Amino acid sequence: MTEAESRAAPGTPSAAPDDAPADKLRSGFVAVVGRPNVGKSTLVNAYAGEKVAIVSPRPQTTRRRILGIRTTEAEQAIFVDTPGVHKPRTDLGKYMVGVARRAVPDADVVVWVVDVSRPPGDADRAIAGWIRQAGRPTVIAMNKSDLLAPENIAAHTAAFTALAPGADWALTIATEDHNLDLLWDLIRSSLPEGPMFYPPEQVTDQTDRMLVSELVREAALRFLEQEVPHGVETLIEEWETREDGVLQIGATLIVERESHKGIVIGKGGAMIKQIGRSARAEIERLLERHVYLDLRVKARPGWRKRGADVRRFGYD
Repeated sequence: MTEAESRAAPGTPSAAPDDAPADKLRSGFVAVVGRPNVGKSTLVNAYAGEKVAIVSPRPQTTRRRILGIRTTEAEQAIFVDTPGVHKPRTDLGKYMVGVARRAVPDADVVVWVVDVSRPPGDADRAIAGWIRQAGRPTVIAMNKSDLLAPENIAAHTAAFTALAPGADWALTIATEDHNLDLLWDLIRSSLPEGPMFYPPEQVTDQTDRMLVSELVREAALRFLEQEVPHGVETLIEEWETREDGVLQIGATLIVERESHKGIVIGKGGAMIKQIGRSARAEIERLLERHVYLDLRVKARPGWRKRGADVRRFGYD
């Protein structure tokens, strides 16, 4: 197994612990779905106990299906973090919405994350339709409840529960871990009996390269101007341990327009240096080793609108 694969190689079903017979275990896949920026990735990270999905205030930060695995003595829940459901305008957007939609019928349990401070919108109603059609056990995480005006509590909670009849629900604040224990109790009680699908210590299916690529993109999302982030993609093109033990990583930030290259680089290289410093700090925390990160920028005009480019960057 290579260094880049060692953190999270997909596991084969593992034997149950001696003190927890397989026929008493609960396990399954938990699809986490919702509109953009409702807190899906924050929730998955909290349950995995480690940062497995990047987060940012930008819409559509999550682009792929990402697994976050929580294993206890009695349960294993494989949380499937999905892209935010929106009205797609590009091939990449269509891919992202497709990932979310396919996750619902494939799951054993659905966690529908909503921004309860607002009434349901068109995307919420679409997701609720998928949930009703799939007929899977569903838990509604009514997130951002700290932003919910007291006079709207009854109306908003009733509006969401009406869209998913029979679903359990909890008011949560994912960024503060508020009521996540209550939400977990609702989730685990809905899991079917079954074996462990991954080793108990595994928290994600992503390799180190995949995680590093996402951390670089997360740093870019944090610092770049509004019009740039949606078109940013990251390619890891070099991964080598030097003689001094430092891991040398070469990464390329792909942007959609030639004019965006200058924004990413910044005056005198200031912006790309800022992105690199932030990303390197996160990467070193993840890998627990010294890293040299070399960032470059290339333009691939309109790549999100071309299916061939979307697939080339691994969205297939």
